[in-house]
Amino acid sequence: MLLCDIGNTSYHFLQNEEEYKKDAKTFDPSSIKEKVFYICVNPAVKLLLEKLDNWINIAAFIDMRNYYETMGIDRIVACEYIHDGVIVDVGSAITVDLVKAGLFEGGFIYPGIKAMSQTYKNISSALDYAFNFELDLGKMPKNSADALSYGYIKTLVCEVNSLGLEVHLTGGDAKKFAKVFPNAKVDERLIFKSMKQIIKKAKLC
Repeated sequence: MLLCDIGNTSYHFLQNEEEYKKDAKTFDPSSIKEKVFYICVNPAVKLLLEKLDNWINIAAFIDMRNYYETMGIDRIVACEYIHDGVIVDVGSAITVDLVKAGLFEGGFIYPGIKAMSQTYKNISSALDYAFNFELDLGKMPKNSADALSYGYIKTLVCEVNSLGLEVHLTGGDAKKFAKVFPNAKVDERLIFKSMKQIIKKAKLC
């Protein structure tokens, strides 16, 4: 089974437990002749794939009534996999979604590491620091680097923890955030696992 999670910059493939990526601007999806099950948040790529019969958009097999109209399909697919919990997907943006008894209860979007770092640098070059995920969030900082880290990380940690459910970390920076969510389940393939579950439920193969 060939799966593909398509973002704004890349095609992220999983085949036989092997992952690889292709650039969204240069990759020609028609070069693949086998059946591909995919989700896509890239409007331009989505238009290309609609013309290819072997590319199957699994969004068509999800009951979208549980979600809001502009919600990203990657977030929706992640929510489909969790019965009770908080899904924290840490990539270029950080999305936090709450699922209770199999129903989406709402969520919010937070800047990713790169975006927030750039925001601080735009304020002043004196604020150009890497975030410290080893920071003791129980103590108020006494230096600029830790002050930035505290403001960014603790705000997110407190909000997520206040939801009172198990945290599921996924996305490219999941391992970094696992340091500040020590009890979280880290699953970088959560999206792919959910895709497989949806495919099986819909009896697509």
